[in-house]
Amino acid sequence: MNATPSNPRLLEQMLLVRAYEEAIVAGSAAGQVPGTCTSVGQEAAAVGVVNALSADDLILTNHRSAGHLLARGADPGRLLAEVMGRRDGYCGGRSGSLHISVKELGVVLTSTIVGAELSLATGVALSRTMLGQPGIVACFFGDGAACEGSFHESLNLAALWKLPVLYVCENNHWQAFVHRREAIGHEHVADWAAGYRIVARTVDGNDVDAVLAAASEAAARVRESGQPFLLETYTYRTRGHFEPDDQGYVDAAELAAWRARDPIARYRERLLDAGMLTAAEADELAARVTSRIAAARAFADASPYPSAADLASGVYA
Repeated sequence: MNATPSNPRLLEQMLLVRAYEEAIVAGSAAGQVPGTCTSVGQEAAAVGVVNALSADDLILTNHRSAGHLLARGADPGRLLAEVMGRRDGYCGGRSGSLHISVKELGVVLTSTIVGAELSLATGVALSRTMLGQPGIVACFFGDGAACEGSFHESLNLAALWKLPVLYVCENNHWQAFVHRREAIGHEHVADWAAGYRIVARTVDGNDVDAVLAAASEAAARVRESGQPFLLETYTYRTRGHFEPDDQGYVDAAELAAWRARDPIARYRERLLDAGMLTAAEADELAARVTSRIAAARAFADASPYPSAADLASGVYA
């Protein structure tokens, strides 16, 4: 499988995801923003897969959703406002960072319950199939969720009912404070797919070109066959489970080795080496992202908190 041509736009998206999450980390440390789960180190996995999707495709994701949302085109100001519980957030400040949905972008839900998006992905895909609607369903989950019964139940039903689900496992090696080696008896989550006769592939999750190429092929296969596919992006979460977290439980050598494979630094160097980006242009991208995040924080700070009158809005009963 050949990697897709390098693209500075992908670098800008990864920089945006990193800067957005670092703004939350800084705000949390200052006591101004609630703590949250970040996906620092995993940016290539999110950006690569989301860029392989079409406008008709739907997304169900998990508690590390910032990369998926931003790559899909979400406004960082509205996302940050949501995290801060403000009225101008995508869900009116009700969801925080762990339950954001953005209907206009096809993001059905973000679930903080580990594996819950897997439970719902089959239902969403079945609905689209029965209604004859276009598009596939992309379901993001981590290696921790792959240890849940919902993972196996979801894959079994999707295979049995021939549902158009692109399962994306972001294998980041950490299940909260537990290392993958303590919970899974083998290296790759993709190995489980064969038991359900689902085609699977593992890709370097820190190489955005490779992820985009693999995800594009996988999405095309799901689209053409109407059957599920499991794509495992092999990556690493370089910050703790939830901010703040000192990562005292992480092997220092392992963490250092993965930080040396940082997806953003690697991609920047690739673009520079290929002559697709100059150092000045790279600095300009970074400055543009910094400006966007500063504007996003200003927007969120200026957004009011919901009023008591908002309490019953959007409530079914």
